[in-house]
Amino acid sequence: MSEPYLRLTGVHRHYGKDETFVRVLEAADLSVAGGELVAIVAPSGAGKSTLLHLSGLLERPQSGEIEITGTATMALSERGRTLLRRTTVGYVYQFHHLLPEFTALENVTIPQLIAGKSQAAADRRSRELLDLLGVGPRAAHRPAELSGGEQQRVAIARAAANHPRVILADEPTGNLDPETSDLVFSALQTLIRGEGAAGLIATHNHDLARRADRIVTIKAGLVEPLTL
Repeated sequence: MSEPYLRLTGVHRHYGKDETFVRVLEAADLSVAGGELVAIVAPSGAGKSTLLHLSGLLERPQSGEIEITGTATMALSERGRTLLRRTTVGYVYQFHHLLPEFTALENVTIPQLIAGKSQAAADRRSRELLDLLGVGPRAAHRPAELSGGEQQRVAIARAAANHPRVILADEPTGNLDPETSDLVFSALQTLIRGEGAAGLIATHNHDLARRADRIVTIKAGLVEPLTL
């Protein structure tokens, strides 16, 4: 494994105050190395999505530090956080959120064009990713013409389009049947290891979680190892 691309140290996150106060994370620590896939398995409401949002710089903790590829983020401005997130983090949600009016290829290409890549280079990268994830033959199809599993694999390709060092996935197989879930998880696993990215995936599926390099859970605000 390479050096950690994602590191959380002493992270605290809570919401509300007084009678609505909810403590989600309390001095939580976690590190994920490049090429490593870590699964988070915990009950609903335990803080899986919060942990992913913090790791993806979508939220700020009350205290602690979150480092992305060695860059400490607590002192960064919102613009600095946005730029770092845009260039180093890929996010896969439970629902694919593909743009319906564009083809699979275009959905993967657009983030690269926004990042300043040429059309030819972006299309080439998009085709490589779609082929890697087994949906290359569907490149010219719009999302409505794709199956649920195909849509999610295109979403994974889009998340990886700009070579992120950290790939986060929040229940990426939650809406899929078991066979399709297996295909999507395998695609995500192949991508994370092939790209050498740090992968952090929240899932309720124990069978899929066992295929990760490590499994963690959230208990009393702490991130702890878990054996299934």
